[in-house]
Amino acid sequence: MTVTVAPTDVGGLRARFDAELAAFLDRQGPDWPDGAPRGVFTALQRFVLAGGKRLRPLFCYWGWRGGGGEDGAPIVMASAALELFHAFALIHDDILDGSDRRRGEPSVHRLFADLHARSSWRGDPEAYGRNTALLCGDLCAAWSDQMFHECGLPTEQVHRGYAMFALMRTEVIAGEYLDLVSGVGDGSVASALTVIRMKAARYTVTRPLQIGAALAGGPPELVEAFAEFGDPLGDAFQLRDDVLGVFGDPAVTGKSILDDLREGKPTVMMALARSAADRAQTTRLRELFGNPELDADGAAELRTIIEATGARARIEQMIRVRTEQALTALEQAPVDGETRTALVGLAEQAIDRRS
Repeated sequence: MTVTVAPTDVGGLRARFDAELAAFLDRQGPDWPDGAPRGVFTALQRFVLAGGKRLRPLFCYWGWRGGGGEDGAPIVMASAALELFHAFALIHDDILDGSDRRRGEPSVHRLFADLHARSSWRGDPEAYGRNTALLCGDLCAAWSDQMFHECGLPTEQVHRGYAMFALMRTEVIAGEYLDLVSGVGDGSVASALTVIRMKAARYTVTRPLQIGAALAGGPPELVEAFAEFGDPLGDAFQLRDDVLGVFGDPAVTGKSILDDLREGKPTVMMALARSAADRAQTTRLRELFGNPELDADGAAELRTIIEATGARARIEQMIRVRTEQALTALEQAPVDGETRTALVGLAEQAIDRRS
């Protein structure tokens, strides 16, 4: 039976994604290997179902609808599979960034490091936490693949969408590597923009839309139109994320506002701040940015420098320009009015947010 979903019923779609994720994870329980501790399985259930904006499944769903597909359980399940891939990316990203908080809770590597320490086990708690989280991320990647293939759509359709799914996975991992390279490179604005396009922007908006369109058998011009809409919107989404990483409210974002600054994360905003800083500001940026011992006072000084150099204002302008570019492209996209309305709403949620 077809279930009609209003384009503004984002909450209803999220609930359906969560129900499919919960059901899929429940089905994995009986297959968990005998003798293997269930701590990993339990931790992943909690992590995957503990919240999140579900943007990637939402964009995939509306890519499907834009391609002429009808609402139903198979596309909801296929779209929800992207959230398991997102869980993989988050878990590994937190390891690489050394982030101890995610969605207001301990990140997965921190959870297992703390378990090791509390249990007084032999060895290094930090190494145990990292290694266990790596395995958790790998399992989420495998589960996303399984869930996508078991969605219930005909095999030919699944194969069409899976080609774009595979491209997305490659881009994300390549983007993570570029992020590492940029951290030891020139720290330029151009380099930072390349990283966000590869690492985050395309896998947040463009590829999910294109996966949905491919599953539905949408024409090449629709796939291209989704790139023209999704690439600038995905860039704007990640630029907003970088601003929130430094200026956000941890009680809302669920993440520390010290992590990116302590890590020396090579964001566009920091590249702009360095390029516009005077001699005194440059000296303080070198002393504070990337200092693992950075405290709240040092972070406040960095935020003052970012504001004073005009870097934050320029980022806000870049977000506006890219959002307008995306919405202009959407006006010309060969989609029905319902899909266009839904995508405009998702664009607003992606950009005008506090978490």
